Amino acid sequence: MDFNANRTAYMTGKDTKMFIKKQLFLFGPLVFFALVHGLFSQQNLPEKISDQTDILRKALQTRAIAYKLTEPQEVEQIFGQPQKEIKRKDGGMDVLEMIYPHLEFLFGKYRNDKKGVFTLLHISMNKKEIDIGQNEKLVLRNNDDLKKLNPIEGLQNVSLRKVDLSHESAWLATMPFDSRTEWPAADSLPAGFDPHRLLEAGKNPGLGIRSLHAQGITGRGVGLAVIDQPLLLDNEEYAERLVRYDATGMAGIPPQMHGSPIAAVAVGKDLGVAPDAALSWFAVPMWEKDNAGYIRALRMIFALNELLPLDEMIRVVSISDGRFAVKKHFSQWRTVLKEAEERGIFVVTCDTSTWRFGTLSRIEGADPDLAESYQIGKYSLPDDVIRIPAGNKTLAGHSGPGVYFYDREGGRSWAAPYLAGLAALALQVNPQIRPQQIKALLLKTAVLTSAGAVVNPTGFIKGVKEILK
Repeated sequence: MDFNANRTAYMTGKDTKMFIKKQLFLFGPLVFFALVHGLFSQQNLPEKISDQTDILRKALQTRAIAYKLTEPQEVEQIFGQPQKEIKRKDGGMDVLEMIYPHLEFLFGKYRNDKKGVFTLLHISMNKKEIDIGQNEKLVLRNNDDLKKLNPIEGLQNVSLRKVDLSHESAWLATMPFDSRTEWPAADSLPAGFDPHRLLEAGKNPGLGIRSLHAQGITGRGVGLAVIDQPLLLDNEEYAERLVRYDATGMAGIPPQMHGSPIAAVAVGKDLGVAPDAALSWFAVPMWEKDNAGYIRALRMIFALNELLPLDEMIRVVSISDGRFAVKKHFSQWRTVLKEAEERGIFVVTCDTSTWRFGTLSRIEGADPDLAESYQIGKYSLPDDVIRIPAGNKTLAGHSGPGVYFYDREGGRSWAAPYLAGLAALALQVNPQIRPQQIKALLLKTAVLTSAGAVVNPTGFIKGVKEILK
């Protein structure tokens, strides 16, 4: 924002007299009266705006007010009590609006972050939004700012160079970070904590997946589709695997964070379970409580498969969503899902009513190829029939072509494309295998550990080969 935009340019006495003479001569008394009245009758309003502008400008310059680091009480200390406060919900966030005569401050916090605090997200002056650095790296000012961060976004694109993390090992273990995170010097980090090593080690899909790749089992010749939110198309992990992208009705909606990790888990060149599968992407408004988008996408896949040769047909579909029964058009959804199975298409979703799979979290420093190197993840239930690696894992980010992030928690959204990738490997080995056979083999070959039934990719593919015999 231009902080001088609302300032009034006042004329000297001599200039004013000359101005008045010219206007009287040119426009006549009536028009000029209206002009003078409009120019001077609101003198107090620009001064008030100007005062607030100066205060805000100084607060932003000194970083007394900062994006994602300022709490509501800090604004009150500068501007006093607001005229009005509004609390509301927006998706997964709680939102607080503080309204002043010419300024509005908007704060937010994630609802499932029990220890979270409201932090500043937007400022507007006279309904026009002010740039407060939303698209810039978040630079922490001191250790007090650590409590302002949440475990959902964590330390992604955050500069920690001014803080001391040497005694924050427990806190760091809860916070995701990415390849853009700026770290303090080694003596300001906990002993043994190496974020760059974690980021690199987390790229291994684990549980013997890379040994299957070394045998040429990579999903080649199998089409895998994802139905999800709009995708960043040029991420280096999957850009060359993407053969088809449909975003009908989604014009103007930017790439969402949900898509890139899913694409990378399924077919990523370094992170993926099936790095040579052909990826088709169908963008839908997942935030709407309606199954119509999924139904339309599946019917498009059916139509495509009528035209594609066998080695390009879409045989696997991954949908990282669930609770379809509470959304519109559920009966049509069940019908199209049954038709997909009849057509030999393996569809995996996060709907616990059809398949109760949970998540695993990798034990840092342990061998990622051993089932014993995983513990029960956050998103697991006691009656899970199988569990999938998802936490303490490196994923592709949606913020740029080469951005990677290290996810601490890992959700079922990352487990579904892992299973879809395994299905693609199975279909490469045995193109005749049916969806129910894939699911049954995944459950039958799981390895039982202290973390429950752990998916067993090498044992699963061995079982697929035995069916061929």
